[in-house]
Amino acid sequence: MKILITGITGFAGSHLADFLLEEQPQAEVHGLYRWRSRRENIKQLAGKVSLQECDIRDATATREVVEDVRPDYIFHLAAQSFVPTSWKAPQESLSTNLLGQLNIFEAVRKADLDCRIQVAGSSEEYGMVYEGEIPITEDQPLRPLSPYAVSKVAQDALAYQYFMSFGMKTIRTRGFNHTGPRRPSVFVCSDFARQVVEIEMGLRKNIIRVGNLDARRDFTDVRDTVRAYWLAISKGEPGEVYNVATGRSWAMSEVLDKLIKLAGVDVKIEVDPKRLRPSDVPRLEGDASRLCEATGWKPLIPFEQTLSDLIEFWRVQLPECGSELP
Repeated sequence: MKILITGITGFAGSHLADFLLEEQPQAEVHGLYRWRSRRENIKQLAGKVSLQECDIRDATATREVVEDVRPDYIFHLAAQSFVPTSWKAPQESLSTNLLGQLNIFEAVRKADLDCRIQVAGSSEEYGMVYEGEIPITEDQPLRPLSPYAVSKVAQDALAYQYFMSFGMKTIRTRGFNHTGPRRPSVFVCSDFARQVVEIEMGLRKNIIRVGNLDARRDFTDVRDTVRAYWLAISKGEPGEVYNVATGRSWAMSEVLDKLIKLAGVDVKIEVDPKRLRPSDVPRLEGDASRLCEATGWKPLIPFEQTLSDLIEFWRVQLPECGSELP
């Protein structure tokens, strides 16, 4: 069995590789990376996976890799995944996310592969959700509120179109927020955890800078999320879409309070206007019943454990990266 992971050097990609090596030891795991990709997330994978340099925006390079590997399963995780960046560079988000996926699909089609492809979508696709529409099911209308969300809606639609037009075995997942160790500090839970640990270590003043603390998000541990990806691709129905969520949302203020309590620090909180978005989704809370019924998946790791692991991650990382007082 050959498995190809796009974006293996990323947060979810590296955890997925860890999961597959442990749970599917007979599998031959391949991963795509760009030449400038940072490798700290996959240092533990040295000698265990086959890495292929490829920018999925390059159609020729993508086709050559797919034809060479000829995978049975493709996990398509590579993306521009940071919502605020999509406001500053919408063209990059759209070209990377949509055209990159198109190149993968065309490579699979031209190689005449009968493989399964998981497309990692996002709860951001749902966008403007009204109170009476929560918890969010897969039948919820898509009202994207950022260029990133628009790009993920386009990926979602393209995956469905290739299933309908060419019989390609695409399985779409709409992951709600996921976090845990290795999450970059541009994302909210990891950002808060890093600031808290910097205060704990005396690397910054006791001021935590925040954005919108009223927004509510449904957080799944990344290790539960990648397990959902495997179950979706191996047991899910081609052409179908599945939410990956816990069914409970947390206000950003609650997340921050939990992290502060875990570290045991005294802090002051300041709103940073640069951390506010032009438009924000007030509440995202998912219903993963379809995935649970189809595959038996359910989240296993409590949110408090996820945050504790995130704190420990930064306690190890910060001395290594030499954080300085801002």
